Amino acid sequence: MKTKFIFVTGGVLSSLGKGLAAASLGALLKARNISVTIQKLDPYINVDPGTMNPFQHGEVFVTDDGAETDLDLGHYERYLNISLSHKNNTTSGAIYNNVIAKERRGDYLGGTVQVIPHITDEIKRFVLALGEGEDAPDVAIIEIGGTVGDIEGLPFLEAIRQLRSDLGRDNCLNIHLTLVPYLRAAGEFKTKPTQHSVKELLSIGIQPDIILCRCEQVMPEDLRKKIALFCNVDPDAVFCSIDVGNIYELPLSFFEEGFDQKVAIMMRLPARNAHLEPWREMVYNFAHPKGEVTIAIVGKYVDLKEAYKSLHEALMHGGVANRVAVNLRYVNSEQIDEKSAATLLAGVDGILVPGGFGYRGVEGKVNAIRYARENRIPFFGICLGMQCAVIEFARHVAGLEDANSEEFDKNSANKVIYLMTEWYDVHTKNVERRNETSDKGGTMRLGAYPCKIAPDTRAAEAYGTDLVHERHRHRYEFNNAFKDVLAEKGLVYSGVSPDDSLVEIVELKDHPWFLGCQFHPEFKSRPMQPHPLFRDFIRAAVEQKAKN
Repeated sequence: MKTKFIFVTGGVLSSLGKGLAAASLGALLKARNISVTIQKLDPYINVDPGTMNPFQHGEVFVTDDGAETDLDLGHYERYLNISLSHKNNTTSGAIYNNVIAKERRGDYLGGTVQVIPHITDEIKRFVLALGEGEDAPDVAIIEIGGTVGDIEGLPFLEAIRQLRSDLGRDNCLNIHLTLVPYLRAAGEFKTKPTQHSVKELLSIGIQPDIILCRCEQVMPEDLRKKIALFCNVDPDAVFCSIDVGNIYELPLSFFEEGFDQKVAIMMRLPARNAHLEPWREMVYNFAHPKGEVTIAIVGKYVDLKEAYKSLHEALMHGGVANRVAVNLRYVNSEQIDEKSAATLLAGVDGILVPGGFGYRGVEGKVNAIRYARENRIPFFGICLGMQCAVIEFARHVAGLEDANSEEFDKNSANKVIYLMTEWYDVHTKNVERRNETSDKGGTMRLGAYPCKIAPDTRAAEAYGTDLVHERHRHRYEFNNAFKDVLAEKGLVYSGVSPDDSLVEIVELKDHPWFLGCQFHPEFKSRPMQPHPLFRDFIRAAVEQKAKN
């Protein structure tokens, strides 16, 4: 096996930035012309995050093949500019599920099934699969979710301990990210949290090769030497992961520290110079905008920004493409009614309504969309945002006063959005049938589907092509029974499935920029390759602001 494995663990507390650190290292290695893939192992018992509340877990990131994954995979794709799959994320729930299924089939020949070796072997099988095949990467970076000491994470840590023994020291590297707090009252850094975290890791049998210290500012050299001494690592293997103004500055910060150079030396990787000029240019453009716009995000998960992580980043990418800073105003859709819309949305240059599930906050989204349409403010609706745009148009333009989604009102006579009971799944190549009693984790249209773009539309202007593939995550679809009546009133279907059975994009012609899409374009936006719809939405906001 040619692939070398880098394992990234974390200690002390969560949200230190393991995902960003892993993604940044991957970006630096890729800049050295080293092929890289990256994987997240999550210790929670859910089979995947698809049914988890965004307030608990944040965004669910969807891959081309329809896997519902951890939001860190969004960072991975954005930093490495690659498309990942179900092979790049698993959970304790999925691992145990696989092992139990094998036991039921008799694969273990009646033997006693245990955490070691059966669970750990399944974890190792999942990790090692990254190094199989002719297109296996030079390096696979594996991030272990949670923190050292979490009981649910122990099988994953035991698995990577075994892998180092299985593959040899030259083929495995352990990086441990930990906290080095700075106590302002005492005026000094404190290394005890790091020492205790490494001690916990050592008790499991894992000796870190590199310690990455999350801190507010660069640590003095004597402090690094102290950490190296007490944690049994080389003095030049202690690095700072300092707070940065923009997350895309992190790879450059690591590069200045020599982080990737140390990794390359320890793993005996080719000694190549990192080509970082495109990355530097992108970061420079982030830091030096020529103007600014304010975009309102009208949703119901606004109290947890992680719930809209990819959306936030895609808007930033659109700003970079137009050389403007994008100021985000998160507006709780439950607070918007016909009277408060003008107050809550006053002064914004664009309004974006994102996806979501459930009825809570839907009427507020409809009110926000009406305000955008009537006041000619650039509007972008995504997934449920597009469905709400159809509902609003049907009610207030087409005169279908009780228009609604079947998800919210089963008694409506005008279900302009409804649950399709039969559809063709491009991933399984089967006709799928579903109903409301199906398992919630298996009733959605997930992953990349083709979309045919109509000429002479906003969508065509943005994409510059007549066929695209975009990622979906939803259960309900546009009801074609209302296609003609809404078209007569001015609704344009600028994107449909190749067989014309599914409406994917709607827009209005007599508006500065009004577009809703059934899919999630934010999942395919990259800092150096902004998604065309976000690019044009921000451009419209810039132009509208100039007119006003």
